[in-house]
Amino acid sequence: MQQAVVDVGRPLPQLTDPLEVELQVSAFVGPFADNEVLWEVVVQHLREVPSRRSAALLTALAHLLPGRPGRWAEEAAREQREPPWDLGTLRFGECWVGDRSIDAGYLALLCSYVYGDEPHAMVFMIDEIRGGLTRHAFLTRRVDEALERLKGQVRLESITAESAHWLLSRSYDRFERRPGLGFSLEVHRTRLVARRRIALAMN
Repeated sequence: MQQAVVDVGRPLPQLTDPLEVELQVSAFVGPFADNEVLWEVVVQHLREVPSRRSAALLTALAHLLPGRPGRWAEEAAREQREPPWDLGTLRFGECWVGDRSIDAGYLALLCSYVYGDEPHAMVFMIDEIRGGLTRHAFLTRRVDEALERLKGQVRLESITAESAHWLLSRSYDRFERRPGLGFSLEVHRTRLVARRRIALAMN
């Protein structure tokens, strides 16, 4: 498993898009994000074998891993050179919420973000019937198109980033406590991407 994680970092130094970095790492790392034993070994290995790959993977893990593993990766990343992309430039855009509880039992949430001049959005469907869990999610670079499609299905209201991500945090907490329920693949694939935005918004 340690080698498989290290191999995930192989393409990272060649990437220039920070969002692609987040997605690639989140998709693989997400299921093991809370395994501190694994990350202690991985971070130590990357620290002892400095390279462009090690630097890139440590930097990504520092931004995406929760708790102590993220702090270990951050400390180790300081000892190596910075990758060609900067995850620290993420900015929040507008957020929208729409209640479909009456006809479909879902709360629709769209949160937009920007890296440099490149916008993207994450759309979440929160299952109101099943206790407010995030059941569907997707990430898109076509923010205006996603917003218009949602407006065609539900009346949307503007909501602050802090409120949107507080709502999302509660939904993800419930999702993570009940992993046996069915969720769309994208909920798992984008888990750390979403979790990072929740943490940034709520801090």
